[in-house]
Amino acid sequence: MTWISRGLILLVIALHLYIAWFEIFAWTTVGADVFSTFDPGLFPETVELAANQGVYNLFLAAGLIWSLLITDSQWRFRVAMCFLAFVAVAGVAAAVTIEIASGLPQFVPSVLAMIATTMAHTSRTDPVGEDGPA
Repeated sequence: MTWISRGLILLVIALHLYIAWFEIFAWTTVGADVFSTFDPGLFPETVELAANQGVYNLFLAAGLIWSLLITDSQWRFRVAMCFLAFVAVAGVAAAVTIEIASGLPQFVPSVLAMIATTMAHTSRTDPVGEDGPA
């Protein structure tokens, strides 16, 4: 992976760690600020639901962290693309079910990271698929 693809993956990781944090620990305060169009009375009633959702966002971040630690370039690429695709789908789901502005912060960086990671992977100099500089 190039520093651009790793940087974009780190951005997606940071975003999902932040989302997980406020959904698990600060739903009634930060969550109410993030989702300002929602009824404020909704937040105290949905603390457990948001915490559960936060765990899923933590799993997305964990999968992307794992992808950066893999030494085999083929597996690193596959795992990164898998978790980036999960994030992109989550962004689409948020855009459809909540509002488009809620999904874009997940969808756009994940798609950009997928593009950069794919470009880095396909530009490798080794044509037989062995670990190369990517």
